[in-house]
Amino acid sequence: MIRVVFIGTGEIGVPSLRWLLSSPHVQVVASVTQPDKPAGRNLALRSSPIKDLSLLHHLPVLQPLKLRSPDSIASLSDLHPDLIVVMAYGQILPQEILSLPTLACLNLHASLLPRWRGAAPIQASILANDPTTGITVMYMAEGLDTGDILSQLSLPIRRRETAGSLHDRLAHLAALALANALPPLLSHQAPRLPQDESQANYAPKLRRENGTILWNQSSAEIERQIRAMNPWPAAHTLIPSPNGPRQLKVFSAIQYRRQSGPPGVVLRSDHLGILVGTGSTALLLRQIQLEGKRPMPAPQFLLGHPLHPGTVLGGV
Repeated sequence: MIRVVFIGTGEIGVPSLRWLLSSPHVQVVASVTQPDKPAGRNLALRSSPIKDLSLLHHLPVLQPLKLRSPDSIASLSDLHPDLIVVMAYGQILPQEILSLPTLACLNLHASLLPRWRGAAPIQASILANDPTTGITVMYMAEGLDTGDILSQLSLPIRRRETAGSLHDRLAHLAALALANALPPLLSHQAPRLPQDESQANYAPKLRRENGTILWNQSSAEIERQIRAMNPWPAAHTLIPSPNGPRQLKVFSAIQYRRQSGPPGVVLRSDHLGILVGTGSTALLLRQIQLEGKRPMPAPQFLLGHPLHPGTVLGGV
């Protein structure tokens, strides 16, 4: 039985930690996750999904502010790990930690490396209209997602895929990828394939402004942006109101090639939704949310907030 430390924060790592906890060949000796953070309107401290699962299984939890601090490195060293597994932790591990395990320090990354290194590979793959993505199991190095590849599992990106739905599918695929990678690692027969640096690209951390809709883009580009930014930061635009511009989030839309109009101009608003021009084509907004309100179908929104043809979105 090998001693494993799991390092992660996001929900995407939960199935992998759950698999490790159930494996008869593994003893998970601790998890490492980010400190609790204020969340919600009351800014109450909220623990990470990894911490919640760990406490449910009476697993020791370490929550250092900085993992590269001497105290944090000493605490991990005292655990004598054979294997460290990392997924969506949020900090780069120093060499002192990468050198601790006797077997390996593995990272589960939500893309087919070297494509989409960085913090937002799921959203980047949708924005780029990639046909497939997947999980890469890689040996960690000090660079950002630059380590040798142990194995990969792929899956197709569906036509209406959102970042949220793809996240959930990749979370479960990561657990399978880890389960497949462990036997060759334990038998010292796991491969090490260097990444092709010429094929590498980068998906930086998302910011709220990544959701701003630019209506002069094509309807295909905006539709992908809407799916890629769902659920966060959510694609958004501005709509006029008697009290000034208000933010409107858009969670789903359909390309509409049978009609066109000036970018950002409402062409039609009815029981089908809100049709907005994007130049050569148009986009039909289906699921939206006005700031301060709950998400709702666009036709329902229009009952209380009519948007007349000619209304300009975004540039108000």
